[in-house]
Amino acid sequence: MSDTASANIVHQFAPSGTLRAAINFGNPVLAQRDGPGGKPGGVTIELAHELGRRLGVPVTLVGYDAAGQVFAAAATAAWDVAFLATDPKRATAIEFTAPYIVIEGAYMVPVASPLQTVADVDRPGVRIAVGTGSAYELYLTRTLRYAVLVHAPTGNDAIAQFQREGLEAAAGVRSPLQKFVQGQPGLRLLDGRFMAIEQAMGMPKGRGDNVDAARAAQFLREFVEDMKASGLVAAALARSGQRDAQVAPAANT
Repeated sequence: MSDTASANIVHQFAPSGTLRAAINFGNPVLAQRDGPGGKPGGVTIELAHELGRRLGVPVTLVGYDAAGQVFAAAATAAWDVAFLATDPKRATAIEFTAPYIVIEGAYMVPVASPLQTVADVDRPGVRIAVGTGSAYELYLTRTLRYAVLVHAPTGNDAIAQFQREGLEAAAGVRSPLQKFVQGQPGLRLLDGRFMAIEQAMGMPKGRGDNVDAARAAQFLREFVEDMKASGLVAAALARSGQRDAQVAPAANT
């Protein structure tokens, strides 16, 4: 793709003259802070700044504690581009690219739990802690038949609620859950995944002229494919210590 964009496309992305990138610090695979108030880093930070460079505009990072908060803020025009897992509900308001990375949704349970497989979790009497509005919460809401979801504001809050209330399971992203259980001898992760979480870039739907909006969406799709093919996504994951995340395969743009 070209490193430059037309003025109309730039305006679609950054009508204020600054690209406001929504960053979900609640998912450490995507973004991290170097301590309280520290410098942000991670694959989404690097992608946001590279997109701003190609558009020729400055970048402002708009931080959130959970993906559900990012999605809710789309209705208030609080950001111009975001990094979220694709989901049919979110796609009603956000124009998504193909994914740039794929991560796993996993279950955490007490070490003495009778639940041994992912399939075991969906049974009567099982309560699963989830972060409200997360990709895995949206997916489990659609797919569970018997287990009950117990909602918390964020993924971290869900883990705390799981422990505090003695729930049967907690759902989340495998990598941070794995790090958490390493310091908790009373907990374990179930083998396997209950979903593949496809992380993509997106921009709000319904902004401005339909033709220019379509061109901007195509520019973003091509940008994501270029970032995967160039090795930037893989390198950014390595630099931020997220080696368990997989770069998504190339997509037709």
